Amino acid sequence: MDIVDEFDISIIKELEKDGRMAYSAIASNLKISNTMVHQRINRLMEQGILTGIKPVINEKKVGYDWGSFTGITLNKDQDSNRIIEELKKIPEITECYYITGSFTLYIKIIAKDHEHMRKVLYEKIDTIAGIAKTDSIIELGCAFKRNVTL
Repeated sequence: MDIVDEFDISIIKELEKDGRMAYSAIASNLKISNTMVHQRINRLMEQGILTGIKPVINEKKVGYDWGSFTGITLNKDQDSNRIIEELKKIPEITECYYITGSFTLYIKIIAKDHEHMRKVLYEKIDTIAGIAKTDSIIELGCAFKRNVTL
């Protein structure tokens, strides 16, 4: 099991405020060395605790006004790895989860408008061999989205 101590948590909290923050600024804010910040961030990334430091795009501000949460039923669950590889090729799919219940997979789709959403669903997703059916719920806006509190 990976060990995360109070220094790691403090560094992560600084990065959550601004992922572009210089390591030297983090070190100054936390009153620790720049080298320690650099080593800790590298270790957190190597351990997979931090999976990257990247911008968060507001899809609506760049023209993607439609979102859906779509459950996918497969003909055979053992085809899931192949189907996931096909889903990865569709840029409008931003998230994919294994779930329990009525579906095998649950995905998040973003689209520019209802016609774009229809094309993604019917012309890209439904044409993947092994998908039996999809069931979508249209997203009307995100009330909030956040990381788990450490």
